[in-house]
Amino acid sequence: MSVRILIVDDHPMVLEGLKSLLADNEEVTVVGTASNAIDAIAFLKSNEVDIAFLDINLPDINGIDLCKKVKEQFPTVKTLALSTFSERAYVSRMIQNGASGYLIKSSGKEEILEAIRQVQLGGYFMNVNFDQNTATAPKTVPFLTRREKEVLVLIAEGMTNPQIAEQLFISVTTVNSHRQNLLMKFEVSNTASLIKLAAGLGLI
Repeated sequence: MSVRILIVDDHPMVLEGLKSLLADNEEVTVVGTASNAIDAIAFLKSNEVDIAFLDINLPDINGIDLCKKVKEQFPTVKTLALSTFSERAYVSRMIQNGASGYLIKSSGKEEILEAIRQVQLGGYFMNVNFDQNTATAPKTVPFLTRREKEVLVLIAEGMTNPQIAEQLFISVTTVNSHRQNLLMKFEVSNTASLIKLAAGLGLI
């Protein structure tokens, strides 16, 4: 079954451009479009949607606040921020409000499809490239499982493996293997680098 997409953007050219870009792809179906947050919420109430593309600059409520509302009211809908901005503050606020990724509007078709695939599988996707201080950062966020995301946040809070195990009701061995997977996926050799990199990408 194809992934059902809602595109929320107040620029008709962006809406039409994205719709035509995804029109001939069997993996994806654009089930609706909205030009503001009120219409987006109304659409979600009466339609099945897998992923909502949210523009950050909307006329009524900004995409950052809309992202939070969608997560609260429609927890099964995944959200992907859509923007011309690549400022770190926007990215981290979207991620904090529950977005599964951040896509620059100038992205090509393959990149958009890759973002949809990763987000639908429960991962993160980001093609924002912060120029400052992150020369070593990967361009896209590695695919993380829901559990790996939870472990990453707790590592960043300074918790030890036994503390994380207790918090998540899993064994210390399991926590350790998640920690090793995170180091491998982010291509770093220690926790300090892992936290720095994850923070640079707006994940924590």
